[in-house]
Amino acid sequence: MDGTTTVRGLLAEATGRLAAAGVPSPRADAEVLLAHALGVDRGRLGVLAALGGPAPDAGRFADLLDQRADRVPLQHLTGRAGFRALELLVGPGVFVPRPETEGVAQLAVDEAGRLAAAGGRPVVVDLCTGSGAIALAVATEVPQASVHAVELDPLAHAWAQRNAEHTGVELDLRLGDAATAFGDLDARVDVVVSNPPYVPPGAVPQEREVAEHDPEVALYGGGDDGLEVPRRVVAAAARLLRPGGLVVVEHAEVQEHGARRMFGDASWRDVAGHHDLTGRPRSTTARRR
Repeated sequence: MDGTTTVRGLLAEATGRLAAAGVPSPRADAEVLLAHALGVDRGRLGVLAALGGPAPDAGRFADLLDQRADRVPLQHLTGRAGFRALELLVGPGVFVPRPETEGVAQLAVDEAGRLAAAGGRPVVVDLCTGSGAIALAVATEVPQASVHAVELDPLAHAWAQRNAEHTGVELDLRLGDAATAFGDLDARVDVVVSNPPYVPPGAVPQEREVAEHDPEVALYGGGDDGLEVPRRVVAAAARLLRPGGLVVVEHAEVQEHGARRMFGDASWRDVAGHHDLTGRPRSTTARRR
C-alpha cells in the first residue's frame, strides 16, 4: 500500500509540504487540518495514524493543505481559535487572538477575581474587543463580573456577537469608538483591559498570515510610534475607572518604554510592566489615582 494512502503517510507528506512553504509548525498544522477534514479530534487522529490503516477520503484535506501552504491562517481554515478555556469563531474580518494575549486577559481576570472574592460585582470594560476574546474570558472565569466590550469595526463586531452567542456568555457588546464609548459608565469601572492596534506605521508584520489576512484596522495603532490608539485607550480608561481601578494595555515588546510614558501624568499610580510567556514585554498596568 502506498504510504500516502494512510493517515500516517498523509501526515508525513503534508508536514513536508508545509515545512517547505515556511509554515512555523508544520506537523501540528497538518494534524489539525487532517483532523478537521475527517471530522475527528486530534486524539482520535493519533490513534488512526498509529494503527496504520488506510485513510478515509481526504479530498477536503488536499484543498485545506493547498490554502495553508499559501499561508492562509490555520484558524481561518478551521473557523476556530482557542483562547484560554474558550473556543472562538474566527475568520476573515477579525483579528485572530494570540497566545500572548492570554496573559493580558489573566491580569484582568486576576483583578476582577480579587474583587469578586471580596464580595463585589466588578465592572470590567474591554476596549477594542475584536473577536471578544478578552471580554468573554473574563465573563467566563469571573461570573460575578459585569462585562462590557466595544469594537469599532463592524466586521469584527459581528464576529464578537457570534462568539457571545456561540459561548452562551452574557455580555454588553457595543459598536463604537473606544475613545468615547461607555459614557454611562464614567468613574464606575473597576477594570479596563485592551488589546488595541499598536503596530507602528511601516512595520509590516513578517508573517504572511498576519500581513495578508489580519484586518489593518486591528493592526496599525497610528502615530509615529504606533501608540496613538493605545493613548486614546488610556485616556478613555482615565475617564471610566473609579479611583483605584486598574487598566491593562497590551503593546509590542519594543514599545515598553513608550507604553510607560502613556501613564506619566497625575492620573496614574503603580505603573508596572508585564512579560508574556516568552519573556518579552507585553503589557502595562496602572491604577487610577
